[in-house]
Amino acid sequence: MSHRLLAATSVLSLLVRRGETVAVAESLTAGLIGAALSAPPGASGAFVGGVLSYATELKHRLLGVPADLLGREGAVHPDVAAAMAEGVRELTGASYGLAATGVAGPEPQDGKPVGTVHLAVSGPDGRVWHRDLHLAGTREEIRQSTVKEAVDLLLGVLESNLGEHSG
Repeated sequence: MSHRLLAATSVLSLLVRRGETVAVAESLTAGLIGAALSAPPGASGAFVGGVLSYATELKHRLLGVPADLLGREGAVHPDVAAAMAEGVRELTGASYGLAATGVAGPEPQDGKPVGTVHLAVSGPDGRVWHRDLHLAGTREEIRQSTVKEAVDLLLGVLESNLGEHSG
C-alpha cells in the first residue's frame, strides 16, 4: 500500500471513529487531494467533498477569502490558505477543512517562486493549523508532493487531537 493511500486510510479511519468529516479547498492541486482522500474504501463515511478554486476570484466568491487579502497578498499566502480551509468547512458543514494554495509552475505567481505552497487545516473549534512549504521538482512533482504533505498535515492534526472531539 502506498504512503498516500495508507495516510488517507488513517485519516478516514480516525474521522469515522470520531463521527467527524473533512472537506477540501484546492487550488494548485485541482482535485488531487480530494481524489487521495476518496480513494480508500468507505471514504464516504468521512469525506464530504470540496471546492476547486483554481481562479483567484473563486477563492473569494465560493470560499469567502477576503477580497482585500487577495488584493494585498495575492492567492499564494498562508492567510489565504487559512481562509480557504475555514471557508470550505463552513460551506460544507464538515468538521475539518483542508486547503492548499501555491505555485506549481512553470512560472512564478504573484511574485512567489515556483514551489511555494501553503496548507491549512481548519478544525471544529475554529483553530487553524498551517504548513508552509518550499518544494522542488517539476510541476507534477510539486503537485504530488503537495497532496502528500496536505494529507500528512491533516493526519498529524487528527492524531494530536485524539480524544478532544470524540463523541
